Amino acid sequence: MTNRNASASPLVLGAMSFGTLVDEETSFALLDRFVERGGIWIDTADCYSFWVSDTGQGGASEEVLGRWLAARPQARAQVRISTKVGAEPLWPGSWPQHRTGLSPRAIRAAVDGSLARLGVDRIDLLWLHQEDRAVAIEETVDALAALTADGTVSRVGASNHPAWRIERARAHARSIGSVPIDAFQLNSTYLRTRPGTLPPGVAHPFGVLSDEQRDFALANGLEIWAYTPLLSGAYDNPAKPVPPVYDHPGTAGRLAVLGEVAASRGVGRGQIVLAWQLARGIRPILGGSRVDQLDVAMDAASITLSADEITLLDGPV
Repeated sequence: MTNRNASASPLVLGAMSFGTLVDEETSFALLDRFVERGGIWIDTADCYSFWVSDTGQGGASEEVLGRWLAARPQARAQVRISTKVGAEPLWPGSWPQHRTGLSPRAIRAAVDGSLARLGVDRIDLLWLHQEDRAVAIEETVDALAALTADGTVSRVGASNHPAWRIERARAHARSIGSVPIDAFQLNSTYLRTRPGTLPPGVAHPFGVLSDEQRDFALANGLEIWAYTPLLSGAYDNPAKPVPPVYDHPGTAGRLAVLGEVAASRGVGRGQIVLAWQLARGIRPILGGSRVDQLDVAMDAASITLSADEITLLDGPV
């Protein structure tokens, strides 16, 4: 495995289905190709993917990544690993009512488990997977501070959190001289959901990137990572319908403009979605289970939309 592309890709490889819906051989092929194409960031979680695992609990994705890293000793210097804690069920079938959460004890135990499964001594970016209002955010930050202080974690981020909680967390981190949260991970795509609805796979009311969260992130220098940016292939695969939460009058206009820009470029609509997100300062996370799908998605990083195209795409509400 060699990195044939000298320039680093801004795209992230999502490993959620590795070891469950995606077998190990295919997972390795996707990881190898991602690195060959200049990929750097690989995203997983300690709970992936408990809902389709034989045990009802997570860990399979991190274990596959650990075996890949062990089989490719040079890869650790080429990639960055991000994983998440806080959403693993306490026992099979207990999610979402009973999950590990974000207490200092739970975070330390979760990180130790992730390190063991990944076979690494450092997590490049640790995410708080879902907010936990049973724990004061300051206590959670204190636990993160201990991990960044001893070098176990390099950076910290938050997924599925409201902006005000992140600001409170960042303020506390600054007050104790610790590393503040510097990244948001949320669901985001080109289409907009109907107000009051959540896309499939999003279980948290603050899980969809809002204008306020994006404004907060851009104003404070936080990276924005987007999960499910391609609606699981619905933009280009007629066999995969657009989820009903996007069924409203504004969707038709956005799809028409998206199709127009894609046709003028001679590329897929999904590639324009990824290029549009990159132009807006959003880092898309790629799923998929085939190397050819990965190649098509990574080609989108080379598409630079013009100011007129961005204005056109931004236009329909």
